[in-house]
Amino acid sequence: MHDLALYRKYRPKSFKEVLGQDHIVKVLESSVETNKVSHAYLFVGTRGTGKTSVARIFATSIGVSPNDLYEIDAASNRGIEDIKLLRDGARVLPFDSKYKVYIIDEVHMLSKDAWGALLKTLEEPPKHVIFILATTELHKVPETIISRCQVFTFKKASDTACKKMLIDVAKKEGFELDGGSAELLAILADGSFRDGLGELQKVLNFIGNGKKTPHQSKLGTGQVSREDVEKITGAPKTTLVNDFISAIASNDISKGIKAIQTASESNLDIKLYFKLIIQKFRMAIILRYAPKLKESVVGDLSEADLEFLQELVSKDKSGMIRSPALAILLEAYQNIDNAFIAELPLELALVKILNKE
Repeated sequence: MHDLALYRKYRPKSFKEVLGQDHIVKVLESSVETNKVSHAYLFVGTRGTGKTSVARIFATSIGVSPNDLYEIDAASNRGIEDIKLLRDGARVLPFDSKYKVYIIDEVHMLSKDAWGALLKTLEEPPKHVIFILATTELHKVPETIISRCQVFTFKKASDTACKKMLIDVAKKEGFELDGGSAELLAILADGSFRDGLGELQKVLNFIGNGKKTPHQSKLGTGQVSREDVEKITGAPKTTLVNDFISAIASNDISKGIKAIQTASESNLDIKLYFKLIIQKFRMAIILRYAPKLKESVVGDLSEADLEFLQELVSKDKSGMIRSPALAILLEAYQNIDNAFIAELPLELALVKILNKE
């Protein structure tokens, strides 16, 4: 359906198009306006947060042409000889710009000797050279390198920002995401704009290749529902999430354990399943304690889910759907990466919430 990957097609081309990194954009824009440009920058952040895109935009903003912009992947050019070649090239004056900019991605992958060679260049850089180093693992970058760079830390994409971006991109591609499907895609993205667009592309490609869902319109565009996203991405079904939460409300440990087992037997991502439970449980608490905020959360829920949560809260006379239970779920979620049985933290949380110990 798409000749170009969505994350490439919708890569930001100016500072105003960069999402979620205002604290960085403002500083860089100011340095461009005042002509106070550093010789070395270090961009730190998780994958898909815009490090390389911002580096390219910054280079363009200071007047660097494509002839004087060099991008190097340190994962495949990590040896001392690679850095020596870079150092030799850096001594040569720019072709048609004031500066030459070197963007070194995944810089933490450089070898020990390569770090030494790069350090010498950073200590006495040519006046016409700017280095922009990007990494997802700051702890692997030597302190001697860090101290010679202006360090900018990129934030993970918030679910709200990612959700808005996905809705906008889907609309440009001729599709409409409902609130629930956009929310699920944002959760699947796990803080990465790029991963969110990758998941969206899978959904749109599936629909666009003629495998039309009941939501598809005669015009070739369509309404993408949460059910579509669950089916195409393999995300846990809403019913499994609802079953676990209703098991808490009804103090039914067997029902809760069964929901967890079904998720496990279906080879679902238990961490994602856990995250979806926490997200929906939070919404239930909002409906209980702050019903006036109902309209602000409706966009993230299907009509069926909203009815489910409202009924659940109204029938919860024993007060199981409250903040102490959510606190237990959040605490257990922190332990899931260390559990050799993935579903165990969720099972233990259920036992603790229902006080079955």
